Amino acid sequence: MGLLSILKKMKQKEREVRLLMLGLDNAGKTTILKKFNGEDIDTISPTLGFNIKTLEHRNFKLNIWDVGGQKSLRSYWRNYFESTDGLIWVVDSADRLRLEDCKRELSVLLQEERLAGATLLVFANKQDLPGALTSDAIKGVSSLVCLALSLGE
Repeated sequence: MGLLSILKKMKQKEREVRLLMLGLDNAGKTTILKKFNGEDIDTISPTLGFNIKTLEHRNFKLNIWDVGGQKSLRSYWRNYFESTDGLIWVVDSADRLRLEDCKRELSVLLQEERLAGATLLVFANKQDLPGALTSDAIKGVSSLVCLALSLGE
């Protein structure tokens, strides 16, 4: 079931959804957001704060918050958790060296009380690059994080 379907069930009467897009720096969050919005993606700079885009889709207003993923900014992510309906976790599938960092950061996020009840979408980005992990490999890492948390580790 897709993210929008899940959110639609959650918000039958409300037509406005708040989505938080997070991930390590250079994962492609801003590129994804601009592509969704039909904007030019030729020149994108690292996000030093956040970007907000409101998209209309199937009678829904999607407020997407794209927050910078640099290590120095990650401690500020919690300032954006309030009223989040869905978390889009973006993984750079070609960045094998930082996969453990990515897994650790997602694990920390999944323990956040203010994100309890939010729908999670793991977006395996950059699948077109040589040497990128497959979506199944990314799914395996994400599943391990979720399983470890459910077991209380």
